[in-house]
Amino acid sequence: MNSPQVSILLAVRNEQRFLPAALASLQAQTLRNWELIAVDDGSHDRTAEILQRMVAQDRRIRYFRRPSLGLVAALNFGLARCRASLVARMDGDDLCRPRRLELQTRFLRLHPEVGLVASAVRHFPRLRITDGMRAYEHWQNSLIEQDEILRDLFVESPFAHPSVMLRKRVLQQAGGYQDRPWAEDYDLWLRLAQSGVRFARLPEVLLDWRDRPQRLTRTAQNCSAAAFRAGKIHYLKQSFLHRAQEVTLWGAGLEGKAWRKSLGEAGIGVTRWIEINPRKIGQRIHNAPVVSIEHLHPGGPPLLVTIGSRQARPQVRTWARQKGLKEGVDFMVVT
Repeated sequence: MNSPQVSILLAVRNEQRFLPAALASLQAQTLRNWELIAVDDGSHDRTAEILQRMVAQDRRIRYFRRPSLGLVAALNFGLARCRASLVARMDGDDLCRPRRLELQTRFLRLHPEVGLVASAVRHFPRLRITDGMRAYEHWQNSLIEQDEILRDLFVESPFAHPSVMLRKRVLQQAGGYQDRPWAEDYDLWLRLAQSGVRFARLPEVLLDWRDRPQRLTRTAQNCSAAAFRAGKIHYLKQSFLHRAQEVTLWGAGLEGKAWRKSLGEAGIGVTRWIEINPRKIGQRIHNAPVVSIEHLHPGGPPLLVTIGSRQARPQVRTWARQKGLKEGVDFMVVT
């Protein structure tokens, strides 16, 4: 067999219901020279039977069955067996559009400076998608260029994991996937950014991203809001909050108060709150004063924007710039 252009890394567990459609979407790819590394993480349904049947029909599929050791272990096991220099992630319940591998491979060939390219995604089944998920989808898909992605890196995970293709050496140099108290994919994006890897996104929708109650982002403890805050703070302490012992929070609502608690657990205190609501200005919250944006100035304590409303984010950035604050230097948007 010729060396594949792309290795598709699929870690799967108990996906008999949706796996056949996911595999069919790979077999419909316009780029034909790929291999699938399918790692079965201890399934006890018909997943093994489905994959074994597909191996007999398609020599590009390589199947490995293991005891259930968790997603990170399965991904690293599969990564070690990927033969191509490019690795595309895939999940067993999502669908790739036919030109996904072709377009992402072409982009990375034409842009050797980029280490990871994602694509726009579309959630399905559409009738079940909440307004919040639609807003998350729109936000993700709007982040195309490196500067946009890095600007919002601490807001939320900027990529759908099964939509990315990255250079194998980049993933290996970052230490592969790692078990953390927060999501393994978000942890990887933060580590890659920390090491200077360049990101990009193709504006075309190339992945249909299934939403359902059993999705890990809804059920796994490491995908909770508290876990994500802990991950953000871990990496902020290595960059924007390096050596910081106190911060200012812009936003004294529920989100800001949750951040105060998580920061305190990490040894960082909140010395003041910024608010635009005149009814809150002058109060004290957890012994820290609530003040107006008139108190903002460059060179002050690090400022984290913790306003829960997505719609307020652009206005907050405008106000901060008008006060002479530089994003990434004086302030960071984290919600």
